[in-house]
Amino acid sequence: MRSFGGRATVTGEDTDRKPAAEELRQSEERFRLLVQSVTDYAIYMLDPDGRVSSWNPGAERFKGYSPDEIMGEHFSRFYTDEDREAGVPRTALETAEREGRFEAEGWRVRKDGTRFWASVIIDPIRDESGNLAGFAKVTRDLTEKRAIEEQLRQAQKMEAVGQLTGGLAHDFNNLLTGISGSLEMMQIRMAQGRTAEFDRYFMAAQGAVKRAAALTHRLLAFSRRQTLDPQPTNANRLINGLEELVRRTMGPDIEVEVVGASGLWPILVDPNQLENAVLNLCINARDAMPSGGKLTIETANRWLDERAARIQDLPVGQYVSVCVTDTGTGMTPEVAAKAFDPFFTTKPLGEGTGLGLSMIYGFARQSGGQVRIYTELGQGTTMCLYLPRHDEEESAEEDVLVVTSPEHTGEGEVVLVIDDEPTIRMLIAEVLAESGYAVIEAPDGPAGLRVLESNAKIDLLITDVGLPGGMNGRQVADAARVHRPDLKVLFITGFAENALIGRGRLERGMHVLTKPFQMDVIASRIREIIEQ
Repeated sequence: MRSFGGRATVTGEDTDRKPAAEELRQSEERFRLLVQSVTDYAIYMLDPDGRVSSWNPGAERFKGYSPDEIMGEHFSRFYTDEDREAGVPRTALETAEREGRFEAEGWRVRKDGTRFWASVIIDPIRDESGNLAGFAKVTRDLTEKRAIEEQLRQAQKMEAVGQLTGGLAHDFNNLLTGISGSLEMMQIRMAQGRTAEFDRYFMAAQGAVKRAAALTHRLLAFSRRQTLDPQPTNANRLINGLEELVRRTMGPDIEVEVVGASGLWPILVDPNQLENAVLNLCINARDAMPSGGKLTIETANRWLDERAARIQDLPVGQYVSVCVTDTGTGMTPEVAAKAFDPFFTTKPLGEGTGLGLSMIYGFARQSGGQVRIYTELGQGTTMCLYLPRHDEEESAEEDVLVVTSPEHTGEGEVVLVIDDEPTIRMLIAEVLAESGYAVIEAPDGPAGLRVLESNAKIDLLITDVGLPGGMNGRQVADAARVHRPDLKVLFITGFAENALIGRGRLERGMHVLTKPFQMDVIASRIREIIEQ
């Protein structure tokens, strides 16, 4: 509208603009009424400083504040004291302004102090010039949904446990049949005087024992209870050592490429378990490429910020990734979702236990990391291990290979053996005696500690970790080192007690041997430790 000499004249331009303005006003009014009718979501507006400028009934129901109480208040009022101290509200607004949206889930506080699990979305609002005019925030109460999901997870966990125990019983019954059957046949052949056939049954029983040991190790890895011996490790160097074995395992139809990142950070892991994990991933990749293809093993340094860490279910920080990629069949979303479940396998019956990936998952989590699947049906799969960066470089001692002569025997050194299983004590004592060592036996922690606190000469302590009597093996060793600071210790264990490894590494002079073990292996380890 324009004014000429006190008269108002309506131009065509004004005529076109007026309906548009009215349409916009009506649209905004409809949106306002819609927002004001919503009670299942807390929807409110914030000014650029984060202070509440509008408030819908859903917000009043969720938070407990009426519009008169909350208008003009800073939205940090809805966060816990811990959130406020950590600067979460400020970070949320900064993230929304910088990235165009902030999304999170967490505990939020009502007016009465009660907490609820909320989904929070914050979007920035900008004016026609692109300047920040405020924020729109939507909060949804997910407490009930979270409880239902937890019940579902518990049901799935129980289903997995049932599947695990059923599969475990099946596999162990087969192995026990092989062991007991071989022993019975040896007894029969002994009565018949046919001792020449002993070797065949002996090899069958030993083979079953080794398979049972491998199965228990995988179960312990899945449950994150395996005994780890973490050391500062360079993943590039470890994979380079595996490369030739991987190439032979893949065969001529699969191209193998290793891409190692320069300046790769060290990690603190059990190198043997990392080797097993990478080799397992490579074997799975090979099985996914029956007609050939390409396998790529790649390492990289990764910095996970808050958003990336949340996606990977890891703390914010620096990580090393070890990824194995194939060009094979890929997985459906349903298969990928179950890939880490124990005893889940897509292989035919008898061709796999279904514990390979669950073992890798357990190893990664126990090492403070994570494993993730990126896959597309018909296009291939990438399996990535994420392991935390370590602040120490790889120890040069790993280059040293200690070689001892199997004919060398002890010279009267005294070894204390603590184990609550008489058969194990008997077998170790016989091995030690044949090697020229003197042996003292103890059935539990307190009895062993009494020997260690006496004036008896002890050159080596061999102890189980899980012991009766109120003291585990690590506690016995620590107590003994108060008076015997240079005492050499060999832990023998089939279970990773939390107290076994402190601060991620065993102290100097402490070593681990995992049960079950062969007698010649423990004899060799004893010689190495005593001679160090």
